Amino acid sequence: MSKKQIIRTNMILLIAVVMISVVSLYVAKEAEFTGADTKAENLIIEISPEYQPWFKSLFEPPSGEIESLLFALQAALGAGFIGYYIGYKKAK
Repeated sequence: MSKKQIIRTNMILLIAVVMISVVSLYVAKEAEFTGADTKAENLIIEISPEYQPWFKSLFEPPSGEIESLLFALQAALGAGFIGYYIGYKKAK
C-alpha cells in the first residue's frame, strides 16, 4: 500500500467515525446520556444539599449528549494518535 492510499483510508475511517457519532446523536434525540461526573454530582447534592462546588467549568456544552460526543471524540483522537505513534515506531 502506498502512503497516499494509507492516508486516504485513514481519512475515510475518520469521517466514518464522525458520521457514526453525529448520526447516533440524531437518531437518539430523546435519550439521556449521563456520565459518572453527573451521577456523582447528583449523589453529592442528595447527601449534602448545602455543598458548593469550588470550581466552575470554562465551557459548558449545551446538552449532555454534546458533552458525551466531545468526550468520545477526544478519546478516539487520543487512541488514534497513540496507535499511530506505536505503529510508526514499530515500523521504523
